[in-house]
Amino acid sequence: MRVFIDGEWNSYGGELISLALVAEDGRIFYEVLGCENPNPWVAENVMPKLNKDPIPLVIFQLELAKYLMQFEFDSVHIIADWPEDIMWFCKVLIIGPGTRLDTPPLTMQILRVDTVSKNPHNALADAQALRDWYVSVDMNAVRSES
Repeated sequence: MRVFIDGEWNSYGGELISLALVAEDGRIFYEVLGCENPNPWVAENVMPKLNKDPIPLVIFQLELAKYLMQFEFDSVHIIADWPEDIMWFCKVLIIGPGTRLDTPPLTMQILRVDTVSKNPHNALADAQALRDWYVSVDMNAVRSES
């Protein structure tokens, strides 16, 4: 199963604020951790677009595990358009020293594309835009092979 990912964080090197995963079949994960001291750009361009209340990290991780285990009989191929999206995803999988979330088999891919979402800097809208772009490119490739 292909799953498209996007995240928002507090500027370069800052903490994770939100993460979204959108499966090719439309199943969605979107959660927000919040940010107590956003930098000015993030305060203006990300925080107003979260559209969801923040939750504690442990609940965030439990929800992510629940989402991923929907694919327990399938491998999951995570597709991102930016390396930090993958980095934050991997960091959230770690729940303690030597302990991680249980997941189905995972592979990851970073594509160099610039998709434009309907709500830029909202992780869910951006992940959906990446999915929509990928599906349209994939379908166009299928049509051109016919």
